[in-house]
Amino acid sequence: MTLVLYGIPNCDTVKKARTWLDTHGIVYTFHDYKKLGADRDKLTAWAGEVGWEKLLNRAGTTFRKLPDADRVDLTEAKAIALMVAQPSLIKRPVVEGAGALLVGFKPEVYAAAFA
Repeated sequence: MTLVLYGIPNCDTVKKARTWLDTHGIVYTFHDYKKLGADRDKLTAWAGEVGWEKLLNRAGTTFRKLPDADRVDLTEAKAIALMVAQPSLIKRPVVEGAGALLVGFKPEVYAAAFA
């Protein structure tokens, strides 16, 4: 499987992950959520693997700007619908194809995954 890094180009964390991958000579394809959107089926599969709570970026400004009705009583289905509608709500980056699904960026986790 080809390695795919999902994210938004302007995100500092995505930039760090891309730099790390480039520095270590790891080839990947970049999926830009702003241009290509987020796929509901893929988000559902990821949620089944790592949990929707890990995928949903509650710390970002996009989440904080949501109406109260959207932020309360979250379920997996509601969270996925929100992430499809507003991909900035997805924790970034997501890397798929390294034998595991990586959410977020920590150099030590990447080093272990790509050893």
